[in-house]
Amino acid sequence: MERLHKYMARAGVASRRRSEELIVEGKVMVNGKPVTTPGLKIDPLRDRVEVDGQFLRKPEKKVYLLLYKPTGYVSTVSDPRGRRKVTDLLHGIKQRVYPVGRLDFDSEGLLLLTNDGALTYALTHPRHEVPKTYLVMVQGMPNRQQIEALQNGVKLEDGLTAPAGVRIIGSRKNNALMEITIREGRNRQVRRMCEHIGHPVLSLKRVRVGPLRLGDLQPGQFRHLTVKEVHRLKKAARI
Repeated sequence: MERLHKYMARAGVASRRRSEELIVEGKVMVNGKPVTTPGLKIDPLRDRVEVDGQFLRKPEKKVYLLLYKPTGYVSTVSDPRGRRKVTDLLHGIKQRVYPVGRLDFDSEGLLLLTNDGALTYALTHPRHEVPKTYLVMVQGMPNRQQIEALQNGVKLEDGLTAPAGVRIIGSRKNNALMEITIREGRNRQVRRMCEHIGHPVLSLKRVRVGPLRLGDLQPGQFRHLTVKEVHRLKKAARI
């Protein structure tokens, strides 16, 4: 059994509070009878709920996936150019899930996919400032002033970037390997930041989103998040 307003919220009608208001306003029927009591308990498997004359579809089971996106895939569920999609890698997943944010076609690493719209919104909204960490190989070796510029914020065509965590952690053939952590989600932001200081990105891999790390997954592999991980992720997203 489940309280009616909670079931409505889970089905995506509205927030719990707004669902309660809809019930009080007489806009909800259960098994063909109007109800005005928000605390009413129903059986989601047997009872039929209508809101403004529309039957509610039973909520899908929430799915939370962590995918190692390879390069050469688009982070969308459809592509007019016919390119490979990240959802093509999700063998055995029956629910329709959506990427949380995006990784560029030429980028790789951690990508979350879910059918939890509230979590997707919270993780991608700049107000929630969920940190994302990348390993970035750039052309050449940025100097101290350039690193500090990235840390303090650089002016791009869409405005000044927020302060970022930036450090050089290695090098290869006179090219720097940097760890960059940002709390924004602008289009191709890390690439544009590095281009701004004159050191274009050669490769980019996202290794962390909030409390989640890429771990031992290999390109193209995915796994379900644990209940504990989902809880920690929601806490990081402030929901």
